[in-house]
Amino acid sequence: MSHLFSEYNLGPVSVPNRLVIAPMCQYSADNGRATLWHLMHIANLAMSGAGTVIIEATAVLPEGRISDQCLGLWNDETEMALNSALTLARKEGQAKLLIQLAHAGRKGSCAVPWKGGKQLPLGKGGWTTISSSDLPFDPADRPPVALDKDGIERIKKGFAESARRAAAIGLDGIEIHAAHGYLLHQFLSPLSNKRTDEYGGSLENRMRLVLEVFDAVRMATPPHMTVGIRISACDWVEGGWSLEESIVLAKTLKEHGCDFIDVSSGGLSMQQQIPIGPGYQLKLADAIKRESGLPTIAVGLITEAIQAEQVLVSGQADMVAIARAALFNPRWGWHAAAALGDQVKAPPQYWRGAPAHAGKLFLRET
Repeated sequence: MSHLFSEYNLGPVSVPNRLVIAPMCQYSADNGRATLWHLMHIANLAMSGAGTVIIEATAVLPEGRISDQCLGLWNDETEMALNSALTLARKEGQAKLLIQLAHAGRKGSCAVPWKGGKQLPLGKGGWTTISSSDLPFDPADRPPVALDKDGIERIKKGFAESARRAAAIGLDGIEIHAAHGYLLHQFLSPLSNKRTDEYGGSLENRMRLVLEVFDAVRMATPPHMTVGIRISACDWVEGGWSLEESIVLAKTLKEHGCDFIDVSSGGLSMQQQIPIGPGYQLKLADAIKRESGLPTIAVGLITEAIQAEQVLVSGQADMVAIARAALFNPRWGWHAAAALGDQVKAPPQYWRGAPAHAGKLFLRET
């Protein structure tokens, strides 16, 4: 048996293997409501061979969306629509289903990527954004409004309410999005956080909102759900959020009952200089795993089965996540299992699709 296709306990949730489909925005929602696109998309990924699928960044408040077509989970309508979109994935898929709860902060109010992705003007689809401070992501953007105490409380309540809704529709867990330059990351990084109150300045203060949001989400979810976090381990900008600070955050989150940490990087500053290459973020995940002891998910240009297996064999991470590779090849997990001489479950309608050289690729239910 390979490491990649061995069972694993993600906190209280037992997953069938260590392959994860990472969240990928689809920009296909209707006023935050999941659509038929999501019904197809999530079910497709749930049959990919991965043991865990994390649903795309889902806004906890309307203004927390990246675009006006981003998924949300803030009221009864969005809850019911998402529940309906999970029907096929639950019936036919093998994967555990998690959701990434998010708030875009100053990186919101944007056009969808295939329409340029730039910030939309007020009155033309755009809205006023918020952040830790009044510094825009792009100098061409409108400055965001720095959150006051009431605004911060609204953010925490938004995350908690979305977590309760996620539990109500039977999702297996939650990943809190504190990466890629979105709101929680904006509080962590000294490049974007220039506050002088208890939410700014020292590392302890800059971590405060992330920890309060985590506690609110954990309290809002039943113990059988796993709750973890995704972070950018560094900004790739001098003077920005660093790996050393990420290690402190990871250790503190572990004390707060965090079940896992998903390690990415960058996204906060247009000045970032990222040395992109195969597995370019593995050293970050490895350091956080070693220093914190938190179950760690590695991401970032992991595209081959042998590469993913080696990450686990070497102990650099506990799970491996793919994203764009799964869009290009929705059966990536099947091919990886065949390459590693292992097995995955698949719908019986597809059993005859396995080529002869794959051997006993699929586990048939008895």
